[in-house]
Amino acid sequence: MKIILNFIGVLAVFLGVLGIFLPLLPTTPFLLLASACFARASPRLHNMLRTNRVFGTYLRDYENGSGIPLRGKVWILIFMWGSMSYSIWRTDHLWLRLLIVTIGCCVTIYLTRCVPTMPIRPKSLPEPGE
Repeated sequence: MKIILNFIGVLAVFLGVLGIFLPLLPTTPFLLLASACFARASPRLHNMLRTNRVFGTYLRDYENGSGIPLRGKVWILIFMWGSMSYSIWRTDHLWLRLLIVTIGCCVTIYLTRCVPTMPIRPKSLPEPGE
């Protein structure tokens, strides 16, 4: 079973990285899937994923229940709707356009309603005289 979970995890990481560059291929769900697979099958790979300098912080915060920073949510929505708009513009099929819009609306609702937004931590102010 561990071999299967590790294979799915590696495949999910590969697809997640591809999702950074390809419109409509999501990154976050694949990385969450990979993290879940590695957590059950390989603590070493799970740790490598959680300590990755590019997306490790986001995975740790999400898995710990802290949520996603507001800035991250805004960028996710901008890029998601930008790539979806391009895909809608390029397709001639009404049913495909409706499917893309429906998926976009569902992801937007999930992101804004179900995923907690991390509170903005105020930067410490310098002490008087510094």
